[in-house]
Amino acid sequence: MENPKRILLVEDDVGIANVLAIHLRDERYEVVHTADGADGLRLLEQGGWDALVLDLMLPGVDGLEICRRARAMTRYTPIIITSARSSEVHRILGLELGADDYLAKPFSVLELVARVKALLRRADAMARDVRADAGSLDLAGLTVDPLAREATVDGRRLELTPREFDLLYFFARHAGKVFSRMDLLNAVWGYQHEGYEHTVNTHINRLRSKIEVDPAQPTRILTVWRRGYRFVADPRSGEAADTGATS
Repeated sequence: MENPKRILLVEDDVGIANVLAIHLRDERYEVVHTADGADGLRLLEQGGWDALVLDLMLPGVDGLEICRRARAMTRYTPIIITSARSSEVHRILGLELGADDYLAKPFSVLELVARVKALLRRADAMARDVRADAGSLDLAGLTVDPLAREATVDGRRLELTPREFDLLYFFARHAGKVFSRMDLLNAVWGYQHEGYEHTVNTHINRLRSKIEVDPAQPTRILTVWRRGYRFVADPRSGEAADTGATS
């Protein structure tokens, strides 16, 4: 029998934590809870976690610092941030530091559980893909290494968030194919919810700013009018000019 997935829950609101733990355990996950940031960091550093559900406002060490430290570790752990700080600035900062997802309080417990399940499915699928490919992709100066989770353009290392890397890796593996925003949500984010398509737009714009010579006139990640996006393996092929859709 497969060992249950282990989830570290760092949340100082005991009421919220108890409800979350009950629902996550109902899904056969092993849940360890702490209400203190310093203790959460200590548990995280012990390793062996399959996901981290993390509040931002914590006693001891705040959630952003825990997120930062998590992303400095060798093992990749999916992270969902939950916080009463619902401003766009805090959401972007959390994602910049490497969080995979962000839910503002108050949130639906069932929604969070669904997000956790989606992240775990995605992590398993990515691990299978890495084992199957077992090597880096080199596409006309763009190199994507799934094992090291690193990417370079013309020898320059890209500073990518985990979700940006996953999106780039997915595009690189499926160069030439057109994907709608909902397709990308399902394949890369692991869930398919109406109203979250703007998340795809935001990540693609940020990815373009890092891999394109001119993000305003992209040659690698192209917009296909009324259909979605397509990744070009070799920008020198002239495909961007052929589509006439680069926004």
